Amino acid sequence: MRRREFITLFGGVAAWPLAARAQQSPMPVVGYLDPRSSEAAADLTRAFRQGLKDIGFVEGENVAIVYRWADNQPDRLPALAADLVGRRVVVIAANSSPTTSAAKAATTTIPIVFVAPEDPVKLGFVASLARPGSNLTGINWFVSELTSKRLELLHELVPAATRIVLLVEPSNARTTEATVNDVGAAARAMGLQVRVLNASTSHEIDEAFESLEPERPDALFVGSSTLFNARRLQLVHWASRLKVPASFTGRQYVEAGGLMSYGANLLDAYRQMGVYVGRILKGAKPAELPVMQATKFELVINQQAARILGLDVPPSLLARADEVIE
Repeated sequence: MRRREFITLFGGVAAWPLAARAQQSPMPVVGYLDPRSSEAAADLTRAFRQGLKDIGFVEGENVAIVYRWADNQPDRLPALAADLVGRRVVVIAANSSPTTSAAKAATTTIPIVFVAPEDPVKLGFVASLARPGSNLTGINWFVSELTSKRLELLHELVPAATRIVLLVEPSNARTTEATVNDVGAAARAMGLQVRVLNASTSHEIDEAFESLEPERPDALFVGSSTLFNARRLQLVHWASRLKVPASFTGRQYVEAGGLMSYGANLLDAYRQMGVYVGRILKGAKPAELPVMQATKFELVINQQAARILGLDVPPSLLARADEVIE
């Protein structure tokens, strides 16, 4: 064999495995950890995938997503987080504070992008909002800053209401404590009485509402909870059955027939989480990505629900509503 032919043959043999490796390089795998069921979180998951798409990643084409659902059983989260770490995903999307805590305990190296209502600095997720300084960053809205405003809006809609029932989920202790304190302080300022009810399961939700039947309260204030979001049809059913005006945390409740909501636009927050995951896939470091503050807050009112309850929504409230469902 001539030297020139040997060099050509050698070059061809050497190049083939490199080309094959390039063609067969696997897609990056994102772990998606959610405390709800896939059905309950379907709209939020679509928003997350839209955020990925907005930055150039399409599931099944250039990114893979491994979903892990806790089905409203928070005690499953540590094992599900550990499973994602064992699969060596490149990023974990964590969709609540308990989910983020489970992911944080499972890894100190894999980037984690969260969506959380509490202060992530106080929770120990990040060193600061501007410079997270670890493997965590994400999207945040402060529930405490919205709570008093939501109670004011409920009182404006039902000015005669003085006895308010606050429904909270005690399994998320930090959120529950903050909500009880904030609602209590706002209620005292408005001269309202607050009775706190706890529910951590679907059965306990039924029990909580059944306890209200003998003496119906003037209004219901539902706290922030992934369980409540997943069981929103159940909550709306009970509020309608007892004919109690109710205030919820997000538009999904009102679209399901609830009276009113005021809170962060969760679809936008989940879309932003997808964008942040995409930025990390492109090489950004979570320690240097500032925690993004939710900027879209919505007041949504269901006029049909108001009519069923015999309520006249004040024109001033209708004028401030971002959406009125007829």
